[in-house]
Amino acid sequence: MMATMEGLPSCPTVFSRSSQRPYLRVKHILRFSRRRCQHGGGRSSVSRMPRRRGMLRNDMGTASTEQSELAAATAKRRTFAIISHPDAGKTTLTEKLLLYSGLIRTAGMVRGRKGGKTAASDWMGMEQERGISITASAMQFPYKHAVINLLDTPGHQDFSEDTYRTLTAADSAIMVIDAAKGVEAQTRKLFAVCRMRRIPVLTFVNKMDLPGRPPLDLMTEVEQALSIHASAVNWPIGSGSDFAGIVTRDDHRVALFSKTAHGGATKVDVQTMDLADLSTSGRVLPDVMGQVEHDLELLAIAGNPFTRDAFLEGDVTPVFFGSALTNFGVESFLDAFVDLAPSPTSRLADGDDGSELAIDPIDRPFSAYVFKLQANMNPKHRDSTAFLRVCSGRFERDMVVKHQRLGREVRLSRPHSLVAQERSTVEEAFPGDIIGIINPGLFAIGDTISVTGGFAFKPLPQFQPEIFARIRPTDVGKRKAFDKGMEQMAQEGTVQILRSLNDLESLVAAVGRLQFDVLQYRLRHEYRVETVLDLLSYTCSAWLEGDPATFKTPSASMIVKDQRGRVVVLFQDVVMKNIGRERNPGHVLKDMG
Repeated sequence: MMATMEGLPSCPTVFSRSSQRPYLRVKHILRFSRRRCQHGGGRSSVSRMPRRRGMLRNDMGTASTEQSELAAATAKRRTFAIISHPDAGKTTLTEKLLLYSGLIRTAGMVRGRKGGKTAASDWMGMEQERGISITASAMQFPYKHAVINLLDTPGHQDFSEDTYRTLTAADSAIMVIDAAKGVEAQTRKLFAVCRMRRIPVLTFVNKMDLPGRPPLDLMTEVEQALSIHASAVNWPIGSGSDFAGIVTRDDHRVALFSKTAHGGATKVDVQTMDLADLSTSGRVLPDVMGQVEHDLELLAIAGNPFTRDAFLEGDVTPVFFGSALTNFGVESFLDAFVDLAPSPTSRLADGDDGSELAIDPIDRPFSAYVFKLQANMNPKHRDSTAFLRVCSGRFERDMVVKHQRLGREVRLSRPHSLVAQERSTVEEAFPGDIIGIINPGLFAIGDTISVTGGFAFKPLPQFQPEIFARIRPTDVGKRKAFDKGMEQMAQEGTVQILRSLNDLESLVAAVGRLQFDVLQYRLRHEYRVETVLDLLSYTCSAWLEGDPATFKTPSASMIVKDQRGRVVVLFQDVVMKNIGRERNPGHVLKDMG
């Protein structure tokens, strides 16, 4: 009997709920065999073992097949975020990518005409009213051989903290640049975050149909401002009103565009030809043709070479030209993106024993982390959604996982994918996918969940607030609704709630003024609470390491604590902050929590 037991094939690591069955069957066989030996009677359990061994081999084959399916599904994923300065055309490009994927039939620009469509990725009423993206959104769509997970992020600097958190869920990024304005301030900040996290970046120079700067000047500015090599994959044929198409540098194939009657809401008509045939086509003016030939010759001599390996290492950014508004160059850009962008790879985590782990997307069972919380996305539901980035393994609906922070098991019920306010039930998901889980108050931003437990993904960055205020409801009878709304906004990261060390006073803090506008808007529309907000004179802050009782505060400063109980010092300006550092060499002031 012992020899037969030792001859059993070894059991694999658990891959998912369905692949735990080989292990359970081994336990059943051993238990059944012992029972037959103890009680006797019937046919020998030893004589039945070879058949069961064959059955286990089939189960092992099933597990191997599931691994292969997981690897194939992961290889198809392209999870990326779009970054830009406000008004560079980020959300418009998002809409056009959805249009060319077939997810939507007609695209609505962010600032739609009266009675027209609005952007599908902008779901909040305030986003549609102001024509800006206020909160990050996630959408999934198939395109050719790939499955794309698109993370649309706010461009305005006042919402940069939401953007930073969302970037942690991306494997690559698309940087949108206005052809007239070049590299702007917010673009520099977001690119720095991508570089810090080693996220490869593709560049899309937008608004080529409007008057702008010469393409060579834009390429030079990208290299000098961002300290990265830029390599043009295609080149514009004309600009402004003369913008007629693009030419691909490696094969000199030309795509000429014709404007549609729907103002860019539908796909554009494209005519293709060789560059050598362009001059005789009558579609391009001779001086435009001469400029294109001159630029291409110059790039061939002095331009940066491009390799995918250098792109994945963050050493070079491929540059594309087009117009998201008219759809010129969008389809060819999307084609190139799915070929160049990386699929999910290993992510770093901290083990319970303090060691650093690399969580492989294929070899590890299911794991994910929460990078965003959002309540009341759909007024019909009035619930809170936790956005999860799947990092490894296969997710299955209703699976039970370990919640690392709480130290308990939770069931992931009612998972869904999102396009704006529309929900679709998710039965399974793979590394790189973004899924929404109904949050009954169990999840916080940065939480790790996994099948095995024992590790937590690296903490998400938290930036120092720079604007502070006191807020109160105008109607004291709405205090309960006010407190509920404030608690929800703080959990989502819309604002931070600070309290005095004696807990007698509370403040709200944010990175930018627009966050307070969003706070009051959502309290009014989602919780039916009108509020009064009084701004304070503090303009910067820092987390304090050291005994607050011995910290010598400069004038016009205040010591408070955040929601995690960490001590924060508020300063009137940067000068006072520097004085605080000089007066307290035994304390540390940290700008990032």
